[in-house]
Amino acid sequence: MSDRETPAVLVACSHGTRSPAGRAVVEELRAAVRAARPGLEVVAAHVDVQEPELGAVLAGLTAAGRTSVVVPLLLSSGYHVRVDIADALRDNDGHAVASPALGPGTEVVDVVVDRLAQALGAPAADFDGAVVLAAAGSSDARAAADVEAAVAALGARLGRTVTAGFLSAQTPTVADAVAAARAAGAPRVAVASYLLAPGVFSARLPASGADVVAAPMGPHPGLVRLVLDRFDAAVSTLAAPPARPPARPGRTPV
Repeated sequence: MSDRETPAVLVACSHGTRSPAGRAVVEELRAAVRAARPGLEVVAAHVDVQEPELGAVLAGLTAAGRTSVVVPLLLSSGYHVRVDIADALRDNDGHAVASPALGPGTEVVDVVVDRLAQALGAPAADFDGAVVLAAAGSSDARAAADVEAAVAALGARLGRTVTAGFLSAQTPTVADAVAAARAAGAPRVAVASYLLAPGVFSARLPASGADVVAAPMGPHPGLVRLVLDRFDAAVSTLAAPPARPPARPGRTPV
């Protein structure tokens, strides 16, 4: 990066939502990323529902002679990452690259645990009931596998079995997962949120029958660090200098 006259732009690409609260939280996350690294240009883009659309944002940056790193503000490597973002990159002739999605690694699980602890008012590992991880749900097999990985990682962190509940596309629903935990003898049930921001999905969680419902991850400092880590790893590939051609036999390289 240091040898570039014009630094790459971080395109913080979210799904998009009609929820004013959800839009505000995602923009708070972008603002926190800007504040954490002064001088880094962070712009918004979306793959659905909202404008500006990712392809248009990348096209404008490329036309202006800028390079871009797309960091998906998404929790899994589902359709939007593999198709929508990949298609937008192909239209920009190497001027843009993308990082992996934010989830389902340990950094995201740390945020889930912190939000759950805030809802409980105590360390999450001390909770004596059952935990259900509430996810949006997807028909995409890779997205479903990412949620399974997050469930396993959360269970390992808490030292107990964690089950998944879904808000669309997959079963069991969050309410059914909560009911199953009670039927299995859990004295209390807490719902941990595998959602980035409030919206239609998070609004359904209070009716799930759980004793405690954690807030969406929101503009958590751990997410800010993760976005910047994703940017740094991806921009290093964008900024890599071309390989030098091998020297011709009998000549001293200059």
